[in-house]
Amino acid sequence: MLMLPPLAESLHAAAGLIAAVIAGRNFDTVLARAGLPGPLRAATMDLAYSTLRAFGRGDFLLDRLLARAPKDAAVRGLLLVALARLEARPDEAHTTVDQAVTAAARLGKGQFKGLVNGVLRNFLRRRAELLALADADAVARWQHPAWWIARLQQDHPQHWEGILAAGNSHPPLCLRVNRRRTSAIDFLAQLDAAGIAARALDDTAILLDKPLPVERIPGFGAGLCSVQDWGAQAAAGLLDVADGMRVLDACAAPGGKAAHLLESADIELTALDADVMRAARIGDNLQRLGLAATMKVADARAVDAWWDGRAFERILADVPCSASGVVRRHPDAKWLRRAADVAAFAATQQAIVDALWLTLAPGGKMLYATCSVFAQENARQVEAFLGRHADARQLKTQEATTSDAHFLPDAEHDGFYFALLQKA
Repeated sequence: MLMLPPLAESLHAAAGLIAAVIAGRNFDTVLARAGLPGPLRAATMDLAYSTLRAFGRGDFLLDRLLARAPKDAAVRGLLLVALARLEARPDEAHTTVDQAVTAAARLGKGQFKGLVNGVLRNFLRRRAELLALADADAVARWQHPAWWIARLQQDHPQHWEGILAAGNSHPPLCLRVNRRRTSAIDFLAQLDAAGIAARALDDTAILLDKPLPVERIPGFGAGLCSVQDWGAQAAAGLLDVADGMRVLDACAAPGGKAAHLLESADIELTALDADVMRAARIGDNLQRLGLAATMKVADARAVDAWWDGRAFERILADVPCSASGVVRRHPDAKWLRRAADVAAFAATQQAIVDALWLTLAPGGKMLYATCSVFAQENARQVEAFLGRHADARQLKTQEATTSDAHFLPDAEHDGFYFALLQKA
């Protein structure tokens, strides 16, 4: 096999990943199966994520640069990756084109080199014209599907542009300090000693100035901290757990919120998830942090299969959703999702919360949570729940709000929704 220079190698690897996503496959799954070595994996992920965030723009540009789509999906993937890099790094245009052509040499015994060279150089010649056209097209400008943009305009008429812009940005890296082993002040000192710039957001959350692999974060392996978005960290405080409580974390994988609850109080926690592989990660995370919980693998909706009849005083219903609030971390999702998927998620959410409500003790509280910014999965879901359950009332979650807590994505956290419900 032809040995490629580092940039050409990562362009080639990213092209294959993009082609797989275009074919409808999940990016994380494809990446895991690719088995890329460390340095190549990091460079490839950077290129692929940037390309997926800007896919709507790249696809728009390609439609105007190609007379017909190339037969080889990897060639289209390579062109999309190269176009994204050309727009992001215009000062490195010559290098990008040269390395993309080199990467094309591995595709189809070199027959695509001329095509890749011609398309990319044509883009550079017509750059101003093509980018002006892209800026005038909603999908190309906002880099989200048309149905997604329309839904945000309806659900968040004052904030839709900011939500879309956040969805195209690089996500922040936030740590949650394990208060059973250290404090935010002490951990900040450790980061500073390691030359890692960071700042505290509250008494447990620390935001790094620049994202780092967890292997470079001091004390991570020893369980001093976990990676958890600041918005997600709100769940433990909102649920208001206390020592001795019997608590359920439904849909618990990979275990971030479960661990935070256990760090917050001495509780009897049951961590439930329907996915065997994902549930295994809960145990791994708890072990690293020195925590313990009762683990169960079952569908939350099938109460008879996992519940022992003892009511819970607190339930975290972190239900499956469109993940529209964390799309900058999973940029393939916005292109793989369809408008009909939101309704399907809403139906699953309804079935889960109705089932979980049966297991909640009188006077107990259930925190409904999603990482979605779509109203159908959030406020409308809660309104419908309250209409079905006369013994439920919604509690205030913050002094500044009258009911739900909606964290719209910004530079410090992703998008999350929380609603606290109490049983009469």
